[in-house]
Amino acid sequence: MKKKIVLLLSILSASGVYGDSYKEQDWGIGASMRLSTIVYGGEDEYSQNFVPMLFFDNEQFYLRGIEAGVKLYSDESFRLSAITRVRYVDIAKEHQNKLQVDGNDIGLQLQYRPNDTLFIDIEAMDDLDQRFFSNLRVGADLSSGSLEYRPYATLQYSSAKFNSYYYGMGEESIEAGANLSLGVESKFHVASNFYLLARFQSTYLSSLVRESSYVEETLDNELYLGIGFFNQKDRPKQEELSTTPYIRVAHGWATPSNISEIIRGDTQKDIYNNRLSSLFYGYPLTDELFSLPLDIYLTSGFVLHHSSEVQDMTQEYLLAIKAYYTIPLPWELRIGAAEGFSYISDITYIEESEMQRKEYIPSNLLNYLDFSLDLNVGSVFGESLEQLWIGYGLHHRSAIFESSSRFGRIKGGSNYNSIYLQWHY
Repeated sequence: MKKKIVLLLSILSASGVYGDSYKEQDWGIGASMRLSTIVYGGEDEYSQNFVPMLFFDNEQFYLRGIEAGVKLYSDESFRLSAITRVRYVDIAKEHQNKLQVDGNDIGLQLQYRPNDTLFIDIEAMDDLDQRFFSNLRVGADLSSGSLEYRPYATLQYSSAKFNSYYYGMGEESIEAGANLSLGVESKFHVASNFYLLARFQSTYLSSLVRESSYVEETLDNELYLGIGFFNQKDRPKQEELSTTPYIRVAHGWATPSNISEIIRGDTQKDIYNNRLSSLFYGYPLTDELFSLPLDIYLTSGFVLHHSSEVQDMTQEYLLAIKAYYTIPLPWELRIGAAEGFSYISDITYIEESEMQRKEYIPSNLLNYLDFSLDLNVGSVFGESLEQLWIGYGLHHRSAIFESSSRFGRIKGGSNYNSIYLQWHY
């Protein structure tokens, strides 16, 4: 079921075209540290997580940090969306890799906006295991100078199956009931494309939940503090970008070497010759960041990991934001870097062997990095091929040094050296 969530995310870059040109999009990329209460008691009072976040919004789709949605219907006052949202289950750090209980909720959201400021959300949600709950949220989008903030209140009514699992640990029966959350999200514009991010939410647990022998707290608090890069607040979005979409086809080879070894040129060959082939689509977001000529794309990818004597064929799904900088030389060279998310249906040998060596349970969902260096073929052979680039790419999955329970609280991952052709159209 989790693969369906990632499949939903992987189509988000299939966005609309505005004639023969592309407008600057509402986009952002950020990272926060999340500090949250462990309501179950024990020696650890708090859980800490590093949370990478992507942002994007157009007429069809949106990404908003830990939430994503497909807009099924919208008019001036109402919007109906199919949504998915990350669920953190805060437990002691030493148990997070073994249990890996963080996941995604999916459902439908109906939003009503009586004006440009106020909103009311009604949500019907499922945690992918038929544990249902619903949310009624009331809030407002406000701003003051460089500060944008969103205070809200949420009443969550959870089924008995939901409460018994998350608060009774599947061992105690807890009746259906409601919890009340109060919170505020904020974004502060510092300068140019740079912002500070913060969010605080406090949930008052119902008396039914607090009767559980596992629950020792009345309030479940969480705090996000981070940074982000977004559209420049004090400048209108560009009506026509210099960039166009691209299709990238690549083939790569696994290596047990880490990123620093690969950069130094000390790359070891995988003795089983495990390989991948990938297809990426890039949708242009902007062609400028901090007044620098940086081409920014929302990119989604499908990766086929080929079968070998130590693994079966498996699929990987990717969603990321990628930036390119073109070096002004007679022959156009371009360096690129991407940050995003990777979900793989079955763990590959190169990753499984490292996890076994480090005594971790692997995670299907990991952080994704992509580094590339390519050459414009047209700058060498003539203008007829100016839309074609040929290059090298490093395909990397990892869990950011045990910093995230959502990625299994592990250290390590996998690397593939690849060559590719990329066509801009």
